[in-house]
Amino acid sequence: MFRRVCRILLLTSTLGGLSACATSENTKLSSSSSSSASSSTGDVLPAGPVRIAYGARPEQFGELRLPQGNGPFPVVVVIHGGCWVNFYGLDLMHDMSDALTAQGLATWNIEYRRLGDAESNYPNTLLDVGSAVDHLRKIAVEHHLDLSKVTTVGHSAGGHLGVWVAARSKLDAQNPLRGSDPLPIRGSVALAGVLDLAESLNLGVCNGTAGKLMQGTPAEVPAHYAEASPKELLPISIPQHLIHGNADTLVPLVMSQHYLEAAKAAGDAGVTLDVIDGADHFDVITPSSAQWPTVMKIIVDVAR
Repeated sequence: MFRRVCRILLLTSTLGGLSACATSENTKLSSSSSSSASSSTGDVLPAGPVRIAYGARPEQFGELRLPQGNGPFPVVVVIHGGCWVNFYGLDLMHDMSDALTAQGLATWNIEYRRLGDAESNYPNTLLDVGSAVDHLRKIAVEHHLDLSKVTTVGHSAGGHLGVWVAARSKLDAQNPLRGSDPLPIRGSVALAGVLDLAESLNLGVCNGTAGKLMQGTPAEVPAHYAEASPKELLPISIPQHLIHGNADTLVPLVMSQHYLEAAKAAGDAGVTLDVIDGADHFDVITPSSAQWPTVMKIIVDVAR
């Protein structure tokens, strides 16, 4: 209950005044392992995860979980949300990563610079996510990863980052956000994703934190939004699966609905929306929720 209350406070308040929640919630972040005994479904998990740095900064690392077997394993890049601020970290997605790994998927649960970290916001948050994804090339052989089957799964603000990193190859070849050789992403799953940064400001999502991330409003820095907002990059031309609970009061369902409409208008036929009845903002990432089996099946079907 305390965790749920803190999550709601994070997403409905300003950036200050949440240190107590952050301290309690992030105590797990210093640990490099999680329970290896079982997931919420009772499946036996291998030892792990393995924490691997993809850059020199303390926020630039990921946790790799490998399923049992010899591989090569499909990879799910797991990207946490939290309004792009550093009150929350990748520990928010530990349980979900365990559950997906138990289904035979390697999971690469990544951390990245967020507001409140040194040298955060545009463009560094985006650069970190791109670097984390591209780092899979350096660890694929050792860990038997199948780089032809890489899917991103992001929640909330992480949904923005997951779809964006799948779309960054559309950017100009000279754009640093693109990277010199972006790893191809086969598909993207957005769980209550913030997929239109400009609309998020209009709807008051995260109390307008997207403006802080982008260093201004769309009128002030239009180029930032043009290259960082998934809606502005349509058509992305890979399968995109939007999952959104109809009881979500933090990121309204209408955001996914509007994105789907924009994708269809742009000719992006590979975008689908699954509305999860009765699910709130966190049910879609919580393996103990009644709605999780539906969410998990969609993710597994996409990733395999």
